[in-house]
Amino acid sequence: MNLNDKICVITGSGNGIGEQCALKFAEYGATLFLIDIDEKIKNISESIEKKYNNKVRYLVGDITSKKTLNLIESTIIKEFKRIDVLFNNVGVIRLSDDISEMDEEDWDFQVNVNLKSIYLVLKKIIPIMKNQNYGNILNTASMTGSVVGMSGLAGYCASKGGVVGLTQSVALDLAKYNIRCNAISPGAIDTDFYNNEFLKNNTNEDLESGKKYMESVIPFGRYGSAEDVANVALFLASELSGYVTGQNIIVDGGYSAQ
Repeated sequence: MNLNDKICVITGSGNGIGEQCALKFAEYGATLFLIDIDEKIKNISESIEKKYNNKVRYLVGDITSKKTLNLIESTIIKEFKRIDVLFNNVGVIRLSDDISEMDEEDWDFQVNVNLKSIYLVLKKIIPIMKNQNYGNILNTASMTGSVVGMSGLAGYCASKGGVVGLTQSVALDLAKYNIRCNAISPGAIDTDFYNNEFLKNNTNEDLESGKKYMESVIPFGRYGSAEDVANVALFLASELSGYVTGQNIIVDGGYSAQ
């Protein structure tokens, strides 16, 4: 289980799951290229480089913009010469009472960031992977949308469900080039994204009450941690999963098995 000398690109790596995956990949020897819209990605990158003595580069930018996409492509080609692992981890969420109450702008925002951005990044990266006849793609989906539906989250569920379909199709298209593609679907994970963007708003309760409720309905009886997801991502990024492609790995403490 090592990523020594592997070039790993992670989008949405400025907090939560993405940040923890960056730390985990660095711990196991990866060279990192981290991308996030939040400027704190600079401090995260510098901290990881100092702690693990790994090469880390970063880019502050909107993953849906042509400028950012072009910079990702050019940086990989000019500075790294290749790419071994691409982890599409960007995600957003917008709540509504039901789909008839959802603003079109909120629908478009979720679909563009959660789903279309993966397509846009793949358009830039797949030709590089084809040329090297090797590649490994990870996409963050969600237990919500890819396995179960959830009230008030029509746009989120549609976009995350689409990530799984895209993952499976890409895996089939690219297997002949020795390129793998898998999805990870987290459930309730103790991150700012989940707690502040979903739980607190969707339960109409204070955060602690909402967390206690979720813990009561998860078979494991606890929240997941970002490291729980990072451990799965590490397995999928490593050669230990070399015969795994087109899969959606669910990390939800058994919630969706009920």
